[in-house]
Amino acid sequence: MNEPLRRALLRARLREDDVAARLGVDPKTVRRWLSGRIPYANNRAALAGLVGADEADLWPDAGGPLTARSRPEELEAVYPHRWAVPREAWTHFFESAQHEIGILAYSALFLAEDADIVGTLDNKGRAGVTVRIALCDPDDPYVAERAVEAGISDAVLAKTRSALTVYRPWQGCKNIEIRLHRAALYNSLYRSDGQLFVNQHAYGIPASHAPVFCLRESENSTIVSAYLESFERIWTTAKPAR
Repeated sequence: MNEPLRRALLRARLREDDVAARLGVDPKTVRRWLSGRIPYANNRAALAGLVGADEADLWPDAGGPLTARSRPEELEAVYPHRWAVPREAWTHFFESAQHEIGILAYSALFLAEDADIVGTLDNKGRAGVTVRIALCDPDDPYVAERAVEAGISDAVLAKTRSALTVYRPWQGCKNIEIRLHRAALYNSLYRSDGQLFVNQHAYGIPASHAPVFCLRESENSTIVSAYLESFERIWTTAKPAR
């Protein structure tokens, strides 16, 4: 019996059927996990995110660099794909912000299409939280050229325009600022105070299918600091959206 997993499900108020539905597996598979079988890496990451626990605490014998105790203190979880990050993780991520929210991506349309997350960003901005969103400039020929070179469809430009349409009512909002960049991104960054979701980019692979690293600032936050510096460099060169 996997007692840490059983207790984590109780704390999260999740039943076997709930976990099965969220992860797209058979309830019998969940029962096997509770009985002691170790899930595959992608299911371990998704399940740990679902219950808000550390993989190493749920499966200390799983082995591998992602569950080893020696892994970086800042690294909380790894998801094999962005689509594997539970929606609840995204909503909690932004709702927890008290000071600053940052989004750096090509389009991040999946956020703009989520009315609850858009509402959270709006509420946070109006409550005094600094919200900074940097998307690619869809009208810059250089950006279109880079999209082709990176092996991603130029449909990303249309996605960016769709996202900007959603955010248009925020123009003039004191604490919410949207800028357009022309940078070649190696990852998309999502910030909530000292937490980061880092969506890696891989040539020809949609961002939704690329891995996501969940990081949190610690006493020696060298990894988080590097990504935040990258965000600031691009933000300072981006232009305000019109």
